[in-house]
Amino acid sequence: MSIDQAAATTGPSAERAFDVVDLIRTKRDGGTLSDAEIRWLIRAYTDGRVGDEQMSAMAMAIFFRGLDARELPTWTRAMIDTGERMDFSSLTRPTCDKHSTGGVGDKITLPLAPLVAACGVAVPQLSGRGLGHTGGTLDKLEAIPGWQAFLTNEAMLAQLEDVGAVICAAGSGLAPADKKLYALRDVTGTVEAIPLIASSIMSKKIAEGTAALVLDVKTGAGAFMKERDRAEELARTMVALGKAAGVNTVALVTDMNAPLGRSAGNACEVAESVEVLAGGGPSDVVDLTLALAREMLACAGVDADPAAALASGRAMDFWKRMIRAQGGDPDAPLPVAKHSETVVAASDGYLTGLDAMKVGVAAWRLGAGRARKEDVVQAAAGVTWTAGIGDAVRAGQPLFTLTTDTPERFERALEALDGAATITPDPIERGLIVLNRID
Repeated sequence: MSIDQAAATTGPSAERAFDVVDLIRTKRDGGTLSDAEIRWLIRAYTDGRVGDEQMSAMAMAIFFRGLDARELPTWTRAMIDTGERMDFSSLTRPTCDKHSTGGVGDKITLPLAPLVAACGVAVPQLSGRGLGHTGGTLDKLEAIPGWQAFLTNEAMLAQLEDVGAVICAAGSGLAPADKKLYALRDVTGTVEAIPLIASSIMSKKIAEGTAALVLDVKTGAGAFMKERDRAEELARTMVALGKAAGVNTVALVTDMNAPLGRSAGNACEVAESVEVLAGGGPSDVVDLTLALAREMLACAGVDADPAAALASGRAMDFWKRMIRAQGGDPDAPLPVAKHSETVVAASDGYLTGLDAMKVGVAAWRLGAGRARKEDVVQAAAGVTWTAGIGDAVRAGQPLFTLTTDTPERFERALEALDGAATITPDPIERGLIVLNRID
């Protein structure tokens, strides 16, 4: 059953009430919920007729029992139906969005959106903020003087038509059920439930209204899904949900054992993204940007070469237009931290390991990330490193540079970095960035 078919009878006028305790027992005992029961539950929880304690019990039941191939599309569409759905059908170019499950040094959205726009596809990128060791795209862009994350739907549509790319905050009208459920999962130990992760991500992306979607599902030490088989299960689940909703969806499963590029922070990741758009930058960032760009163009049905758009400078032109359209100055100097410390290599050899989680936690502790959603981040805080996997290093050479405006943070950040780099006598090659493609 498609998501649209599952929702055919939805609507408050046709709604009947159910006993939420009965629904919890059904799922707890391994049963399945009917479409009507799911639609009522999501709507009643969003409206406050089902309490947090009851939905917590349901989330835990789903954590252990799951949602089957009929229940999950219905659950996802029920979440979408609690809010608005955007419509990009008036645009003169096809649309495609990208979503990453989050990692360390994952600044790919920044060069990717203008690159794909330069190839003729509109990119409506609704992004979020960082929490914990993973960075947030909006936090990074807010390091650019004047840049604004919040746009009205009308302004977003106008920018997509004029520029072809927009990166902005999602409005509160998209899948409001997800906002409540997301907060609940965070405090009830149910964050890792694949059906709840998949419905959370896909309800917002489907409601966003894009015709095509490419998912970047990270796996490894610095990823949310550390085990590859779990990451691939999540990817398959989200691709199925997207296709059920009529969204042309593809997923790449990508490596996040080592952080991407040479920086983790906000301003430093913007600077690295600009290097990529200028034709340079770390090879892993360039390679993944191009791999995702090719998938997005294919999903949108556009035959273009993103490597040529990058090399010609067209992607940089679109970047500057995109930043200016949201009030930013792409040529302004980026913030510089007041304090820095350097960590040197302990021995000669080759860098054969760089722990993404340790690097991410260090950047977070320096002030680049937040422990709570309401925390303020430092634009110039972060960690940069001089060598990638397989590179030769010499004893005493600078390996990491830590930056922050609050030097009392250095001690705990340095503790986090302890053991992050592995240096051995023999070289290795960094493995593939793209581990699998799921369509």
